[in-house]
Amino acid sequence: MRAVTWQGNRKMTVEDVPDPVIKEPDDLIIRVTSTGLCGSDLHLFDPLGPFMTPGDVVGHEPMGIVEEVGPEVAGLKPGDRVVVPFNVSCGHCWMCSRGLQSQCETTQNREHGTGASLLGYSKLYGQVPGGQAEYLHVPFGNYGPILVPEGPPDDRFLFLSDVLPTAWQAVEYAGVGPDDTLLVIGAGPIGDMTARIALHRGVRVIVADLLPERLARVEARGATTINVSDGGDLTEQVRSLTDGRGADAVVDAVGMEAHGSPIAETAQKAAGLLPDAIARPFMLKAGVDRLAALTGAFDAVRRGGTVSISGVYGGAKDPFPMMQLFDKQVQIRMGQANVRHWSPEILGLLMQDEDVLGVESFATHHLSLEDAPKAYSDFREKADGMVKVVFTP
Repeated sequence: MRAVTWQGNRKMTVEDVPDPVIKEPDDLIIRVTSTGLCGSDLHLFDPLGPFMTPGDVVGHEPMGIVEEVGPEVAGLKPGDRVVVPFNVSCGHCWMCSRGLQSQCETTQNREHGTGASLLGYSKLYGQVPGGQAEYLHVPFGNYGPILVPEGPPDDRFLFLSDVLPTAWQAVEYAGVGPDDTLLVIGAGPIGDMTARIALHRGVRVIVADLLPERLARVEARGATTINVSDGGDLTEQVRSLTDGRGADAVVDAVGMEAHGSPIAETAQKAAGLLPDAIARPFMLKAGVDRLAALTGAFDAVRRGGTVSISGVYGGAKDPFPMMQLFDKQVQIRMGQANVRHWSPEILGLLMQDEDVLGVESFATHHLSLEDAPKAYSDFREKADGMVKVVFTP
């Protein structure tokens, strides 16, 4: 089969790789019909290269048609249409039973001190072959895959794999209601969808980003926007919109590669030039994140407010402004999305006749799988108005 593979820093290629096979009695094989390109994939493209192996199949936002089932799969059959969550979770361990599928004890990567395995996401998270491919091996077939109906286009359901539950969790963790103001930092795919979900719930939403075309997308759906490239102080602009108080909650939808963090950017690039055997322990022990978005969130949130972090961070010793956080009594919630915890509620929303979150028009680019190498580069450079890419194998 054809698949997108990591071959080195900033080098993705589409290669012929072996077809997946059933390994356990509750496994599935699906024929992938759509698969997304995520901002988290860009971390593999560059800063997390030391944890990758040439030939790794990437991608963690797939859906498709069941081709083969193991003998113990009870709820699905060949021909069923499913979305596959990016968490690899068992559904029966202590963590899964408490809605913490991203911490699944069956697939935790204890040798690295990390949580549940993820599709297509480096040695840190299990090195599980990913979904930017023609076919995909899916473990825990009685629990993970989400059965969706025939009829609507793939884009109605595809984002159940990651974007929707990640954004949904970000809003849930922010704890905002109709009388509150939510600041979303970053208008990429997660920030955009976070704004849509909050607006759907009647929350007042402010979105900050650098790119006018991304801000225009969220503004068209009712958000107030701040272009941080204009040079104004973000915190002061937010306070001017909130009676001088600050936002009730802030979602950091940017993460470790934020603009405006030159020292950390240099450290990331330097780590990427080290031999893997040296770079891996350095990145596990040192702070290599760009923290401009996160420190902006701490500044812009009101006293007693909440910061919800959905952007991915990887530094082990990032400096935190503890005096500021303690003095302002800021609450912080964060973590990988627990997809199967939120998916029933989200699926119910997607099953409505009206496309209330605009998921069917959410992707800006639909491309062939063979276009993936260029798409990674274009997405990283935010070229051609690219916000969300969907590949069709």
